[in-house]
Amino acid sequence: MNVIKTELPEVLIVEPKLFGDQRGFFLETYQSPRYVEHGITRPFVQDNMSRSAYGVLRGLHLQNPLTQGKLVTVLRGKVLDVAVDVRVGSPNFGKHVAVELSEDNRRQLWVPRGFAHGFVVLSETADFFYKCDDFYSPKDELSIRWNDPAIGIKWGVDKPQLSAKDADAPLLADASNLPTYGQI
Repeated sequence: MNVIKTELPEVLIVEPKLFGDQRGFFLETYQSPRYVEHGITRPFVQDNMSRSAYGVLRGLHLQNPLTQGKLVTVLRGKVLDVAVDVRVGSPNFGKHVAVELSEDNRRQLWVPRGFAHGFVVLSETADFFYKCDDFYSPKDELSIRWNDPAIGIKWGVDKPQLSAKDADAPLLADASNLPTYGQI
């Protein structure tokens, strides 16, 4: 597999090795020792999948104090996937990485603990798969406004479809209970 570092050192793009021929293809979507070599060390305990239509934007979400790291990929379709450093005291606080994930490029994105995560669907539909290193905890869930000008994400969709929770999420500057850099 090929691992690409991003502008945020903890966020990684993973390109699994693909074996293909006229019959189709095969790839390993996860093998613990290979990911551990690149700092993804916690065991995954929960897998999630969502299906969304064009223009659906989910995010920006995180949990605290029960934080989650996520290894995400698109099984069908195409999305713009985003990770935002929201760790108070981080030298990269408020900065983000945006990566296209698709069924064609088969890329994965490692979204570490302490980072908000979101995506917007750029194809007719998209099946999005998450491997999480801790369990979903509704009481620890936080949201950051998807279009916060201080973060400046260019989503590529003019009028995304949002949940009420995401539409009403606070700006990063107004968010409370954010994780602290160096304590996750």
